[in-house]
Amino acid sequence: MPRYGPHPDQVADRWLAPETGRPLVFLIHGGFWRPRYDRTHTRLMAAALRERGWPVVSAEYRREPGNPDVSTSDIRQALDALRGEEPGIVLAGHSAGGHLALLAASTCPPPDLLGTVALAPVADLVAAAEANLGNGAVAEFLGGAPRADLDPVRLPDPVGATILVHGTEDTSVPPAQSRSYVDAHPAADLALLPDMAHFELIDPDSAAWPDVLAALTRAGTPAPRPD
Repeated sequence: MPRYGPHPDQVADRWLAPETGRPLVFLIHGGFWRPRYDRTHTRLMAAALRERGWPVVSAEYRREPGNPDVSTSDIRQALDALRGEEPGIVLAGHSAGGHLALLAASTCPPPDLLGTVALAPVADLVAAAEANLGNGAVAEFLGGAPRADLDPVRLPDPVGATILVHGTEDTSVPPAQSRSYVDAHPAADLALLPDMAHFELIDPDSAAWPDVLAALTRAGTPAPRPD
């Protein structure tokens, strides 16, 4: 699935792994939805996951300030392009990508979605706008006031297991964002990592990495069927 649409940004990198039985990680990068940040900064993470036996699709998406619907529709379209190819999918995203992962899990979950891992997500757009995260990133992304239909904290519970991972020392996206989400979605789990900041969560050499792998493993384990 190298390309899922005609636009230059409607493309994804696929990281093939040996047959381990692990589900596919659909990885969504962050960068406060701004055009200058793309999927290249998550390549070390994708490669490290592949080495651990996780197949990965790292999706690019259009990032047009004031036009959030192109970003969300691209994620939906990329997930549709995967349909039927994998035995199971874990949605994973970092920062603004965590926002898009949580949003997709609530609004357009693929039928084979097992769970979602949101790493330091922008999970509460209203609170993020009020706190001026990213020097106005939310207003820039949306082109105006927060919209309830794009705000994970105000949407229904996602399909499957939902795990948020956040560093206690994150000043880019403070852990209050994840706490707000879990308050609104009590079925979700939150792992707070002491002494970790924002980018450690996508750094395979950081002390946060084992916790990220543990979250992916939990999210990617099918729930037991009732007897």
